[in-house]
Amino acid sequence: MDMNWYSIQNIDTLDTPALVVYPDRVRENISRAIGMVGDPARLRPHVKTHKSPEVTQMLLDAGITRFKCATIAEAEMLAVREAPDVLLAYQPIGPKAARLVTLINRYPDTRFSCLTDDPAAATAMAAIFAAAGLSVPVWLDINVGMNRTGIAPDETALRLYQTATALKGITPVGLHVYDGHIRDMDPVLLKQRCDEAFAGVMELRERIAALLPGSPLLPVIAGGSPTFPVHAGRGSAADDGEQAQAAVVQCSPGTFVYWDKGYADQFAGQPFQPAALVVTRVISLLGEKRFCLDLGHKSISAENELGRRVSFIDAPGLVLVGHSEEHLVVETEAGHGYRVGDVLYGIPYHICPTVALYERAFTVVDGWVSGEWRNVARDRKLTI
Repeated sequence: MDMNWYSIQNIDTLDTPALVVYPDRVRENISRAIGMVGDPARLRPHVKTHKSPEVTQMLLDAGITRFKCATIAEAEMLAVREAPDVLLAYQPIGPKAARLVTLINRYPDTRFSCLTDDPAAATAMAAIFAAAGLSVPVWLDINVGMNRTGIAPDETALRLYQTATALKGITPVGLHVYDGHIRDMDPVLLKQRCDEAFAGVMELRERIAALLPGSPLLPVIAGGSPTFPVHAGRGSAADDGEQAQAAVVQCSPGTFVYWDKGYADQFAGQPFQPAALVVTRVISLLGEKRFCLDLGHKSISAENELGRRVSFIDAPGLVLVGHSEEHLVVETEAGHGYRVGDVLYGIPYHICPTVALYERAFTVVDGWVSGEWRNVARDRKLTI
C-alpha cells in the first residue's frame, strides 16, 4: 500500500484543524462490507458515523436500501436522499414521537420505523401515532447484555410483543439487538460470545412465530461493528437452518464507512481501511521535546483516556501529554525537527463523535482537496 495515500498536495489551502475524507476509500469500504454479507439487502448501516448526505448516496448507489439512525435529524437526512427504509433506533418519547409523525407525513415514500422496549412507552407512542391516522412499524429492542436499552428476550419480551400487536397505531415487525459490549479481540471467542448472546433472540423469535402457526420468523437487526463479521456470516453454512437464519438477520455496522484507530487495533481481521482523518498544524514549540497542535477537545473526540484519542500516521511516536479545548500538547524525542506550521495527519480513535464536531468534511481525491461534504445530521434539527 502507498504509505503516503493520505498526503494532500494543496495542503496550503486547507485551514486546520480539519476533517478530511477520501471518497475512493469510502467506496471501497462499502464494497467490502457488501462482500462480507453477500447481499446488500442484508445490510442496514447506521448513519451516526458519517452524518453525510453524500455518503448516504454512495450507500444507496451500492444497492443498500435499509438504514439505521439515532436522531430525527439523521432520519430526515436519509429521507431527503429518498432512502426507502429508515429505522430510528430509539424509542421516541415526548416530543420525539410528534416529530416522527411530522417526518412520516412529510416523506411518504420512506418507510419509517422505530424501537420500543416498554409497554407504557409503546402505549403512549401508539396513541400519538393512531391520533395521526398512522400505524408505525416498531422493532422490539432486545437487551442481550449491553445493559443500555432493551428488554430481555424472555417472557417480558413476549408479553411486550403481544401488547404491541394489540395496540392501534403501531405494528411490531421484528427484533433489534445491539451487542456492542462484545468486543473480544480473539475472533473465535468473539463468535462464541456473540452466538451465546444471540441464542436467546433466536428462541424468542421461535416463540413469537408459534403465536401464529405458519407465520414466518421475524427479521432481526443485529450487532454493530465489533460483531459484524459474526452476524454477516450467519447463513454461510449449508444447512437449511442457517440459510433460513441468514434470510432474516440484517447487519447494522456504522463505523466501517470511515473506520478508525480504535476498531483497527481491536479488530485487525476486519477488512476496512481508514477513510477519514483529522489534519492539524504545529502552532507552538515548547522546549526541546514538546510542541502544541491545534487539535483540541473541539476537534477530536475526547471521551477516551489521553493516549487513545488520535494516532498520527506520519508521526507514530508522538505521545499526547496535554489536551484542552483548542490545544493538544505532544512530546517526542529531543532534536525532533518540527517547526511551527508543520502539518500532521491523524487517525481518530473514535471517528463517530469526532465527525459530530465538524460542520463539514473536505474531500480528498487523487491527493488534492476537491470539495466539501456537509455533516448536516450533526445538528439535532434540520427542518422538523
